[in-house]
Order: sequence, then structure tokens, then C-alpha cells
Amino acid sequence: MIDDIGRPGPSGAAGGPAESALSSPSGFAGIVTESLPTATPSWPPKPRPGADAPDVIVMLVDDMGYSDIGPFGSEIPTPHLDAVAAEGARLTDFHVTPTCSPTRASLLTGCNSHAVGMGAVANVDDGFPGYAAELPAHQPTIAEAFRGAGYTTMAIGKWHLCREQDMHAAGDRNSWPLQRGFDQYYGFLEAQANLHAPAQLYEGNSPVHVTEYPEGYYLTDDLTDRAVGMIAESHSSDPGKPLMMYFAHAAVHTPMHIKAGAADRFRGRYDAGWERVRAQRRHRQDALGVVPAGVGTAPLHDETGPDVPAWDSLSDDGRSLAARHMENYAAMIVSIDESVGRIRDIQRRLGRLENTLFVFLSDNGASGGGGGDVGIMNHLSNLDRTHLPTTDERIDEEIGRLDDLGGPTTWPQYSTAWATVANTPFRRHKFSTYRGGHQVSFVMSWPAGLGELGEENSGHGAVRHQYAHVTDLLPTLAELAGVRVPTTRGGATARPLDGTSMVQALRNGEAPGAHGDQYYECLGERAYYAGEYEAVAQRTPLTRFSDDTWALYAVEQDPVQLDDVAGEHPGTVAELVSRWEDAAAANMVHPMSNGSPLHFLQRDPAEERLACETVLLPETPPLERFRASRLIDGRSFTVDIELGDGPGSDGGYRPGDEGVLIAHGGQEAGYVLYIESGRVHLEQNAWGRTITAEPAPVPTGSRRISLRVAAPGKHRWIAALAIDDIVVREEVEMQQLSWLVPFSGLSVGTMHRSPVSWELHRRRGMFPYTGPWQRIVYRPGGHAPDAPGGHAGCAPADGRGHAVAARRRAPDVTKAPTPSLEWGPSLRTRSPQRWNGSSSSQRPLTRPWVLLAPALRAG
Repeated sequence: MIDDIGRPGPSGAAGGPAESALSSPSGFAGIVTESLPTATPSWPPKPRPGADAPDVIVMLVDDMGYSDIGPFGSEIPTPHLDAVAAEGARLTDFHVTPTCSPTRASLLTGCNSHAVGMGAVANVDDGFPGYAAELPAHQPTIAEAFRGAGYTTMAIGKWHLCREQDMHAAGDRNSWPLQRGFDQYYGFLEAQANLHAPAQLYEGNSPVHVTEYPEGYYLTDDLTDRAVGMIAESHSSDPGKPLMMYFAHAAVHTPMHIKAGAADRFRGRYDAGWERVRAQRRHRQDALGVVPAGVGTAPLHDETGPDVPAWDSLSDDGRSLAARHMENYAAMIVSIDESVGRIRDIQRRLGRLENTLFVFLSDNGASGGGGGDVGIMNHLSNLDRTHLPTTDERIDEEIGRLDDLGGPTTWPQYSTAWATVANTPFRRHKFSTYRGGHQVSFVMSWPAGLGELGEENSGHGAVRHQYAHVTDLLPTLAELAGVRVPTTRGGATARPLDGTSMVQALRNGEAPGAHGDQYYECLGERAYYAGEYEAVAQRTPLTRFSDDTWALYAVEQDPVQLDDVAGEHPGTVAELVSRWEDAAAANMVHPMSNGSPLHFLQRDPAEERLACETVLLPETPPLERFRASRLIDGRSFTVDIELGDGPGSDGGYRPGDEGVLIAHGGQEAGYVLYIESGRVHLEQNAWGRTITAEPAPVPTGSRRISLRVAAPGKHRWIAALAIDDIVVREEVEMQQLSWLVPFSGLSVGTMHRSPVSWELHRRRGMFPYTGPWQRIVYRPGGHAPDAPGGHAGCAPADGRGHAVAARRRAPDVTKAPTPSLEWGPSLRTRSPQRWNGSSSSQRPLTRPWVLLAPALRAG
């Protein structure tokens, strides 16, 4: 007997004897027979969370200070974060690392940052295990844990957890989001992003190619749109499957960009100055029960940190600039809160809000360097060593552009004083191992699972004062969601978690904190927390670490670190320093940066494979920032542009053909070569100042336009232009660009995203070239002669592959040559000369050093 789909009845096929079972693959629970109708199927079970499993959403903000949101004392309205706090808890003694990538690595792995290869920002790759600039192959992430438990996982926004040499389209993706457990990703891999025109976004593993963003584009809104869309799509596709989202905002890191009109509501709000705003925040913190007034407030002008002038000491124009920067910063905070509101709204409309475990925190304290006394219009101009204006000179230069501030033609950073206000009540800022560098606001809610968190909650949320650390987040979320954290990855044993669950402290304000001791290290600054006391090293750069003295603070009585009691407890200091050394050995902290540029300059020799002849075709999308920088970074280079339809044609330049040939960079800095009205133009955006060459006529039929750039030293480039090997312009003095600039990548045949020349864009848009061209060839040459004496990334290797120059003496950064340049057209036209296009014979393969301002340590 056979049923209607061909399966035999109990007597076997067609009433005959039953078929014998055959051997089955190991682990298969069914029965394999010769014929499908007589076999017994079995489907392996897939992990599936319970019906009450929560959605988990972790939102990380960049460079936001402790007091910048309403639940922690801010005057800036943050109603959506207020609602999260009212439903859940504020953790007032929550700590991260003092800078970006290390915090992200600890959050995702539950381990100390050095122990997972991320002891510094991912821009640092100096050849030691604690600073590998990528996540280790053996360590699972929170995404892998939740995906293994049956969650769908998604990441949005800033990643900054892979090596710079791997950020391009052909880069090794082993430390990209999809390879670390996320099903979906939309965001950027860099340390920072232009919020009006991001240099390079990625969707999954693929670059997103955009020539020009639409009018009014704003990255915070774009990221939120994508997050909302992912959530809606996931819950409609599989309504019973929970999600885990890691949402890392670009804001409020530089550039401090805002949407047009977003700061209008704050006009005049900060005219009273930073002293008064800080005092008001401090008063609110006391009233909220976040930090009692009795423990004091660190001085605004602190001898351990950057200078902060009195508000009344500034000129009228200085106060106007400083206030406008803070108005814009407030608008950025509002945009983050609006993002929170939109995430909460989509969860509410899906019926998931009550069962959403939502976490909000910052990656480190507010950034206090690079903005100076009043703020700065272009933060990356701190890399310009030829133009070092005083505060008064900067005010005079920038006050006329007050209404541009925060718009697409700027790259702003607010003043050090406002960062100190943001970190109220603490001293110091991002990068510091004082609490201002690593104590951050933390808000968490889960109405369905945590309820009201205790009797003290009367609609305003619970306040928890137990010490906790970012490594605690993974074990906490895993415990609350019922997710097992893997102990292996790829067959290798994982490092045990350094974090501990905060669940008991969340549920009970009287429960002791579970974390225990914690070391801190950032760029050679160190600290050690040990419950009753914490010690902080008093670091002087370029001195021996053993010469540092350590301050000691009694944590419960002095959480703001005002009263150094090291002299009263020398034995305690010695004990905590010894524990720090033990932790450093256990977590691969050594070798530390001693304050010299070597920490940034020592690089993997493999990067030099990118400093090679590179051919760009009309079909080539823009090259990513770091990849493109290998062609020009502080070095000589040549560019050959081949016009026309190719060999054998009658083509070449045709009258009327015009447009951009190459555009490297954006509004932050860069250079552009274009033809307009029959003339070739070379223009450099030198951090907002324009350098132009006298345009040269392009003869009909010309087949090659060449740009030759020499790097003679003293932060200069000397450029020449040739047409069909005839020099038509020379001695063009330009500013040498290096490290983070140009930031916006390299495009050919058009400008892209952020235009190098705003004036050209105003006239002609992105100005794509209208004529035929075959290819553009970049040939990198030698570095400037005043580059340091080789670096690890460029040095010859010994038999073990070790860079011979890795232990060289660091350059004396106090003796940087500062040439004097005149700005504007700087070309002398000479009689045409024959030029063979070869680059000058500078010393090959050495990386230029950059005098790094503290705030320009990417992060």
C-alpha cells in the first residue's frame, strides 16, 4: 500500500518487505534506507531562544562627557534618554577605557583591551601583541555569543576595530563586523566621519559608492534610518526571533557637524560662559543623586591638564565663537537623543519595547585637546605645522565664518573648557587615566525583565553607585538574556572573561560591586582601581616610567580625585603599583608609548606593498583614505593622466572637454586637478586656505597631463605641471599632506562626497570630466629628507622578519622646522622645458613624522 505522495504503508513498498536501514552519517538522528519513501527524515535542531527572550540594543556614543545628558545633570534636553532612565537605572560609577577602539574591543569581548590586541586606537600598529589593531582569532564577541543562541545580530555605525591597511576594498576582513558575528552591518571602519559627507560607508563587506550625498544628508539620521529598517525587517521576517543590535554613533566625535538650523534653539544659551554652565550641571547632579555635592568638583583649570582661560578673559569675538561651538555640540547631543527616540518608537510600534534590554553609554570621556581656548573651525588643521596662529589670530581668521560653523565646509572641535564642562565633576579628558578620561554616563532599562529595580524607583529610575567596567557588559547581557558565552572560537580556547555580571547590583542597590580590581593604561598614562583606593601615575612624557610618581585617592570619600593621600599611605601606593605591574604583564600592556611619535610611526612593513605604482581607470571607484595615502603620504609622487580614446585614435584633448581629473581629499584638506575653459587648474585646499597655480592652456590633441610633486622637507611640496612632457608650470609651493589628511579618499574623473574645492563645487557641482580618458597612474616616490631615520614599516628586515629600525631613537619633536609660506598663486612661468616624468631620488621608503596634537590621536 502506497500513500498519495509515494510513501509505503506499514508493510513496506507495494506491500513487500520493509527496506533495510543503511549506515547513516554520524550524528544523524533519522534512518537512511535505499529509497526515500522508506527513509525516516530528521532535521538538526537550530538554536531558538525562548518566547520571552528580549531584544538587546547597545548604543555607544563617541567622546560624550559624563554630564552631557539629562539623567546626569545636563541642561541639554534629552527626553528619550530621560525615559530610559525612568524605566531602568543609571550607573553612576561606570568606567570604560580612556579611548575609542580599546573600549569597543572590551565591550564586544568582555576582556581587557590589551589582552585582545587593542591597547590603543586601531590606527596604531606598532608590532606587539597588545597593540595588534585587530581582534584576535581565538576570542568570540558578544555578536557571536548571541547569534549562537539563535539571535539575529546587526551592527550600525563606527567600527574602528581593524588595521588601517585592511580598510580598503581588497583588505583582509578577518576583523570586520560580519566576520566577528554580525549578520548585517552598515557604517564606517574609520575613527571619525564627516557627518555631512562620510568618506567611505560600508554595507556588509562592501564599500558603498556615492559620488554626492543628497541635500540635507546627515550621518546620524542615516545610521538611525538603517537601524530602524533592520529592526522592522527582522521582526517582520521572523517575528519570534529576537535581535541583538550594536549601534555605535559617529557623534559627538569631531568633526562636530550639525544639521542646518539644529542649533538655533540654543542661541544665547551658553553666553554665560563655562564656569556658570558647569556650576549649574554640578548642582543638578547633586539633586539627581548622581554625584553628591559634598565630594566636590575638580577645578576647571587643572594643573594636570590643558590650560583653561576664564570666560571673561576672552574677547567679545572669542566668546561668540566659543559659545557657538557649544550651541552646536548641544544640537549634536539632541540628535543622539532623537536617535534613541526613534529606536524606542519602532520597538514600541512592534510591541517589543517592554521586552527590550536597552543600554546607552559613551566610549570615553569628552575630548579636550585640539580645540584650544575658543574651539577651532578645522580640527585637522592642527596637522598643519606651517601655520600656527595664536588664539587671537585664530579668532580673527574664523569669526567671519561663524555661521558656517558645523556645516559641510568645516571640521569643528569645541574648546578644552567645554570638554571639561562635559566631564563635570571630574578632571581631565579622553586619553587620561584620571576619571575624566574613563568614567562615563551609563543608562540601562528592561521593563519586562528588570521591572522597577527596587523600592527607590518612583518613576525617576534607580541610581546605582557600585563600580562597574565596560568588560562587565557582555556577561551582564548574556546572563539577563540567558545566552551562553562561548569558551572557544575556531577550535581555539578563548581567554576567560575579565568582566563580571552586574545583575545583582542592578537588582539591588545595596549589593556589593562584583568587578574587583581594574588596571588602566593609555599612551603611557596608568591607573589602578582596587576598591577602597585607586592610584594614578603622574606621567611626564619622554621620561622613564620608573620616574613617575603616583597619586592615591580614597574612592568612597573622594570619587572626584581631589585629595592625594599618597603621602599618608606609601605602603598602599606600593601595593597598587605592584598590582598594576602584575596586571600589565598578564594583559600584554608592554611596551607602552613613552610620549614619542614612535607609537604612531612604527608600522608593519607589509604596508609598503601599497606604496606602489597604481593604475586608476574610469571604472575605478574612489580609493579609501589610508590606501590612497600610501601614494602621497609626506612623500614625492607623480601622476600621469592619459587623455583620449586610446592608442591609434585621433583623440586626445578636445576643445570643450572639461571637468575634474583627480580629486584627493575633501573640505578638510586635499588637492584637485581639473580642466575648465580650456585650461588645466591645480588647486590645493590647505586646511581651509586655498593655494592655486596659474591655469595653463591645454593644446588640442594633448594626450598626457602630468603632475610632479617633490617633497623637499619642511612640510612643503613643490609641484610642477607638464602637458605631453612639456613643463608648463613649476615651483608651485604647496603644503605637504600626511597621516589623516587627505581624509576623504581619492577619486578620478570627478570630485566625490566632500568636494576638495567648495568654490568649484558651488560653480560646477562635482564637475565630472566630459571627455574621454584612458587611465591615471600614480607613482609614489621618496619621503621628505627631514623624515625620521626610517621606521619599522619601511626598514629592511633581518632573517626573522624583524624590522631593523624598530628600536631607533625617536625624532626630537620640539625642533620641528616651520617654513614661512605665502598663500595664493605662487607659480613662476618659465620657458617650456622637456621633462621625462621621473620622480626625484629622495631617500626611499621612509615615513614622515607628524607632530601629533593630543586630540589628533585618532579615536
